[in-house]
Amino acid sequence: MTIRARLTLWYAGILFGSVLLITGLSYQEFARERRVAIASDGKYTEYDGWEDLSTLALCCGLPAAVIGLVGGWWLMRKAMSPVTALTKAASQVRESNLREQLPRSGNGDELDRLTEVFNAMTARLDQSFNRIREFTLHASHELKTPLTVMRGELEMALRERDDDPATQERLHSQLDEIQRLATIVDGLSLLTKADAGLIDLKSEPVRLDELVRESHADAQILARPYDVQVELGRCEELSLPGDRHRLRQLLLNLADNAIKYNQPGGTVEFSLRIIGADAELKISNTGQGVPPEMLPRVFERFFRGDASHNSAVDGCGLGLSIAQWIVFAHGGKIQIASVPLQSTIVTVQLPLNL
Repeated sequence: MTIRARLTLWYAGILFGSVLLITGLSYQEFARERRVAIASDGKYTEYDGWEDLSTLALCCGLPAAVIGLVGGWWLMRKAMSPVTALTKAASQVRESNLREQLPRSGNGDELDRLTEVFNAMTARLDQSFNRIREFTLHASHELKTPLTVMRGELEMALRERDDDPATQERLHSQLDEIQRLATIVDGLSLLTKADAGLIDLKSEPVRLDELVRESHADAQILARPYDVQVELGRCEELSLPGDRHRLRQLLLNLADNAIKYNQPGGTVEFSLRIIGADAELKISNTGQGVPPEMLPRVFERFFRGDASHNSAVDGCGLGLSIAQWIVFAHGGKIQIASVPLQSTIVTVQLPLNL
């Protein structure tokens, strides 16, 4: 129950109690007047105090109660409207708009001071997020150079040295780990820049059906080591405004996930069609699926389900986060539906005209 409803009920209860009290006092007054009248002339006259009392209640008490209730509801609505406005404004606060101040009334009352406290809190949050972004950007930048040097030295060692197979295997393993670290650093740098609004996307006509066919061909190559079949279903010709490089990155990230989290002998299918004013892209796979309790978290950074903790599955948990950012940056929507042990379907909707 809302505060407005509770206050209205309390007000109605107090008003009803007041009416009862006034009614009781009025009845006592009528009874006293009757006793005085009898004592003054010594004659007893039939006097019905309840009749006058009911008349008074109908003519005065009932209209007063109705006016009081309507007026009380209006007062509560007017008094609580700033709270409603503040709640609506606070519910729209996101990481991306922390710098926006909640509107203040400026009258210095309790709600105005509460709004001031909220604005100070969001300002502190904005500063904290900025410090985190700056740290991540600086750390990513500083890590790229030593990782590049280490990768170059290992590749040179693999080319120049003719060691035993065990040593070669260790060097290849180290090279793979360095490559994985480099991928994580690049992903973190991209997402941090995106959060800070430092990435400008192009807006030019892009033939999405051509990108889907190219990604399908690339996915067939990626799927060979996993014994996974990649199929291309319905693919309608369409063009939409966007950044070709980022849209290709979106397709490759989704295809890579669909292949890695599949099973030997499984399939991955691409499809593209026009639904109303949107382009609908679907990428499905026949892997282990995602448990229902994990679906709300699949787009979180570094989140990986239980199946992904298998050493056979390579990944850093940033692919879907990057995919979500690319979709949102193009004004689209992305969602995942999964049936455990059967299939997982990623659906992307992108507007044909922004």
